[in-house]
Amino acid sequence: MFEFHYRKAISMKADILSGLTVALALVPEAVAFAFVAGVNPLTGLYAAFMVGLITAAIGGRPGMISGATGALAVVMVALVADHGVEYLFATVVLMGILQVLAGALRLGKYIRMVPHQVMLGFVNGLAIVIFLAQLKQFQIDLPGGGYEWLSGNALYIMLALVALAMAIIQYLPKLTEAIPAPLAAILGVTGIVLALDLDVRTVGDMASIAGGLPEFHIPTVPLTWETLTIIFPYSVILAAVGLIESLLTLTVIDEITDTRGRGNRECVGQGTANIVTGFFGGMGGCAMIGQSMINVNSGGRGRMSGISAALFLLVFILFASSLIEMIPLAALVGVMMMVVLGTFEWSSFRILHKIPRSDAFVLILVSGVTVFTDLAIAVIVGVIVSALVYAWGNASRIQAVTKLNAQGGKEYQLQGPLFFGSVTSFRDLFDPDNDPDDVVVDFRLSRVADHSGLEAIDNLAERYQRREKRLHLRHLSPECRKLLHRAKDLVEVNVIEDPRYFVASDELA
Repeated sequence: MFEFHYRKAISMKADILSGLTVALALVPEAVAFAFVAGVNPLTGLYAAFMVGLITAAIGGRPGMISGATGALAVVMVALVADHGVEYLFATVVLMGILQVLAGALRLGKYIRMVPHQVMLGFVNGLAIVIFLAQLKQFQIDLPGGGYEWLSGNALYIMLALVALAMAIIQYLPKLTEAIPAPLAAILGVTGIVLALDLDVRTVGDMASIAGGLPEFHIPTVPLTWETLTIIFPYSVILAAVGLIESLLTLTVIDEITDTRGRGNRECVGQGTANIVTGFFGGMGGCAMIGQSMINVNSGGRGRMSGISAALFLLVFILFASSLIEMIPLAALVGVMMMVVLGTFEWSSFRILHKIPRSDAFVLILVSGVTVFTDLAIAVIVGVIVSALVYAWGNASRIQAVTKLNAQGGKEYQLQGPLFFGSVTSFRDLFDPDNDPDDVVVDFRLSRVADHSGLEAIDNLAERYQRREKRLHLRHLSPECRKLLHRAKDLVEVNVIEDPRYFVASDELA
């Protein structure tokens, strides 16, 4: 019993310290994403607090961190610019409702439709996006617009501090695990900057994070059909992007921790969080793979890690804004650079020449689309391309073994799936003009997958009937027999040997 409580105390300590580390890293990210969306920095910070707290408490993946993200921010830009922030809050509420419905309808299970090569591309692309985002800290905005890169001593100091933070994260765990290495890196670099009075950019240079508690606020938008037509398309896109990023991040964390999260519960948790956030002046959010990696690598595995991260963030906003604003951005860049190195699947380089070329193409394609567009488009493109590759490969796998039976007729023993991609190959297998008067087509080793396959069978039957030849169809499923039209009377029924499966068709028996 004592050992159990001791382990629980150690786990709680790890979660709380990891949550503090994550909260420190959340501040500049939330502010930056608020700027991207065109809203007040506190709108991003409130979203990070509320979404992070609620999803940590009731979501489907302990240890996963949620908050305001860039993937959602880029979708919000046009809405805020054209209609204002109140429409954004209404959109976030509707977005949350759609996500709750997705969870209630158990749509989270469809994340298993994402192939492994798409997952690898998603992870690699996101690592590249995180890396490119850090490069902005090496730039100085010019008064007249544009930017210039750091140079001279400012660049050398920035690089040295980033390298120091990365070195602490890399080597401190070999000495002690009493404190999370990322937290030690942030505190250590901050201490050096203050002790040496170095002139470097800090969190406070981005924006002030001081504020009060978020207040309940019903979005002030007209409750009309026109308002719905404005916010609904954005809500659908935001809900889809948020769920895709969250469920993929959930899968990544599952693999790292060798545990299993609950996708449908995460949909409900995230939707609930966004509904609340929309009513309290937040910009909405979803899972953040960068912060989730920081949390897991710092030892945060339980719900308390996400809860403490959100509560620490609220404390920063209410009481400790002046202290947090002193943290040099170089320390946070160093932390995120280590996240990049840990997130990127370096093994993908080793397997590129070992896996099928189509899989390698999809992996690279998803990585590129993630970088140049957004995550949702990248995953959708990857799934579509993978599905087309699979369909093309199966289209050539249907074949037939032919033989003459004792009665002088010809038998076609089909092998492979019959679906929209293989109907042409299926048609070319038969020779009605030269076949004998009695022909048997055996589907024992084949499967009819869709309505295109049914049409192909009906058309084949018509070809033989026009030539006044007898066609026998054997071993079709009961549903196939019901859905066939012209060939229905040609089917030989064997209730013992006929297979049982369903056909994807828009027709009813």
